[in-house]
Amino acid sequence: MPPPPKFCPQCAEPLTQPKGCPSCEWVLYLDPKVSVVVLATDEGGRLLYVRRNHEPAMYQWAWPSGFVDAGERVEDAAVREVREETGVEVEIEDLLGVWSATGDQVVVIGFRARAVGGALRPGSEALAAAWLPLRLARRRQHVFRHDAEILRSFLGPER
Repeated sequence: MPPPPKFCPQCAEPLTQPKGCPSCEWVLYLDPKVSVVVLATDEGGRLLYVRRNHEPAMYQWAWPSGFVDAGERVEDAAVREVREETGVEVEIEDLLGVWSATGDQVVVIGFRARAVGGALRPGSEALAAAWLPLRLARRRQHVFRHDAEILRSFLGPER
């Protein structure tokens, strides 16, 4: 968790209370960060990956993902993240699930999507973007805490 602010973001008074500002009554809420991850497939059933160019997991291959902006629908954030990171336009098909862990500030919302357009190219947050056959995706090392569960949800019981 990041450290709490030292000064009030509303009135700039030094914060002397752990929960907020005594001067303007601003309240500090330690809200979670909401993120999305998208398992997108093309017409051939291949799965979309990006090679990350930033921490965490720099240089690792992962599914397109990122944080939801304030006031943004999670589905719109999912479509945006895929477009920004890969150039691929997707349509959300299903919610795969929601994952969180005690002590972790990030809540992960996973989606299944299918490619509907665009051109594959790495965006500003990726070193590379690629479509991988599903058989290879099953053998890839998991990068983030919930990746194994997310992949199981994506594959379903019949796969």
